[in-house]
Amino acid sequence: MARPRLLFLAHRIPYPPDKGDKIRAWHMLDHLAERWDVELGCLVDDPEDLHHLPTLRARCAAVEHALIAGRGGIARVLAGLRPGRPLSLAWFHDVRLAAWARGGLAAGRYDAVLAFSTAMAPYAMGPAPAGTRRVLDMVDVDSLKFRAYADAARAPMRQFWAREARTLLAFERRAVAAFDQSLLVTRAEAERFAELAPEAAGRIAAVENGVDLGRFHPALAFPPPTRASGPTIVFTGRMDYRPNVDAVRFFAREVVPLVRARHAEAIFAVVGAAPAPEVLALADLPGVQVTGTVPDTRPYLAEAAVCVAPLRIARGIQNKVLEAMAMARPIICSPEAFEGVRATAGRDVLLAIDPADWAARIDEVLAGGHPLLGARARAAVEAGHDWAVTLRGLDAALEGRPVAALHEEAA
Repeated sequence: MARPRLLFLAHRIPYPPDKGDKIRAWHMLDHLAERWDVELGCLVDDPEDLHHLPTLRARCAAVEHALIAGRGGIARVLAGLRPGRPLSLAWFHDVRLAAWARGGLAAGRYDAVLAFSTAMAPYAMGPAPAGTRRVLDMVDVDSLKFRAYADAARAPMRQFWAREARTLLAFERRAVAAFDQSLLVTRAEAERFAELAPEAAGRIAAVENGVDLGRFHPALAFPPPTRASGPTIVFTGRMDYRPNVDAVRFFAREVVPLVRARHAEAIFAVVGAAPAPEVLALADLPGVQVTGTVPDTRPYLAEAAVCVAPLRIARGIQNKVLEAMAMARPIICSPEAFEGVRATAGRDVLLAIDPADWAARIDEVLAGGHPLLGARARAAVEAGHDWAVTLRGLDAALEGRPVAALHEEAA
């Protein structure tokens, strides 16, 4: 019997799974390829990732890509500038890839289409035969992220980000109406969108992130990467991403001095690719290391005396939190970074808000005050964030089976 055919659209090449959205996209694609013939259409924003196309071609029935790196982004945005249209849609628009996707849909080549991220929704909103199942994985409510940027900015950027938040929310509402099912990464995120778009409440559901429990395992041994003489405090993430930049600047400038007042040899390691200039500048501060790109974050997690996620702007589930927990490391989070994690604060994960709070929680961990924290964190992700379990909702959405909507879950 022929397998069903799926068009999978992603705004970034979903391999390697080395950053938040690519981790989710890859695990979805890899899972679906077990039972669907998947044709992948994706954008590539880093030329180095072109080397990974053979891996994807080995997993998919077909792969079509468009390179959007370089200076062409500004031209795309300007060409796509329209009254009421969000600029982010223009940034992720490629004429040739859109024609390929829409042509395949119109010709009836697919039984279903999964658009990964709101940016890819326009690629899947063209004509298609009746019965073609359309699912949108919004992941996060991106319009709320831009609203947070606006709230934290000054003019003229405040007006710029406010416009993007307003126009993108209008498009998110139109997109959800055009798809059979739309997914978000947490129930809380879905509830927020339902408040913004009440008409969508019966059409949205949550499919949560998991973590690769075999790859991120405390039994794995790694040489210590920093060779620090004192305890290492570790943050991982893409370091040109605005929320990550804000988080490490806050932590390095306001928390690290308090920690080093009691633990003079403590090191704060900022681990992640593409550090922005303001992140690189943090390396001049006492006790701060900025690694830049590393081949593997796991040695840093394994070495960490404590991992931290001090995000003040956050959407959805933070993979950095799940990965640290899976490595059985003690982790301290802001409330924003903890949202959506299936764990108990105070037992599996510690929470902190202001600098004094952060320093106190770190001091407790370094003094041995929470000896079971790492083991309990590992147990929590084993119970709540196994990809094989979390992706059952994706199967249901694509196959047209019921996925619990917000009003049904609340009943």
